[in-house]
Amino acid sequence: MKRITYIGFVFAVSTVLLASLAAAQSSSPAQDQALGDYARKIRKDPGTPKPRPKVFDNDNLPKDDKLSIVGAQAPVEANAVAPVDDKDANAAKPAEDDQAKKQAGWKTWQDKMTSQKDQIDLANRELDVLQREYQIRAAAMYADAGNRMRNSGAWDKEDADYKQKIADKQKAVDDAKQKLADMQEDARKSGVPSAMID
Repeated sequence: MKRITYIGFVFAVSTVLLASLAAAQSSSPAQDQALGDYARKIRKDPGTPKPRPKVFDNDNLPKDDKLSIVGAQAPVEANAVAPVDDKDANAAKPAEDDQAKKQAGWKTWQDKMTSQKDQIDLANRELDVLQREYQIRAAAMYADAGNRMRNSGAWDKEDADYKQKIADKQKAVDDAKQKLADMQEDARKSGVPSAMID
């Protein structure tokens, strides 16, 4: 009994939805036609006022708010075009050349700093490998008490050697980081944008 009621309900809802869709489709072409006729009438009728753009002058410029101009640029009349002065054209070339030189200088600084960062990464990896190797050797040495007693002199020498290598590599990493910091400071003083430095 519940299934019959459910199927009847679904059938009724779907019938209502289909009827409303059919009504919407049948009324749509008439509205489109009326709207199209209205648009043609407006276009043909020369008496309709056209919206005029707002023109700003010294009397109606906003004093408390910003003036924003958005849209197409007004066409320039042929007699309103000012002749191009050769001095202006020649003055623009050195400015473009100066900008190109600045860009090339910035790129050079960026390449130097990238190279230094790569050296720091390499030194950090080498330091990490040395530390891990030392830890493995120390764990193996201290895990076997008999080996520690038999080879204590050799291990003490090896231990000191590893610690010295680790200290030297750490100093190399610190020196490389300091060199990078100095490069970044010199680049800032040279006028390189901070986005290219970091």
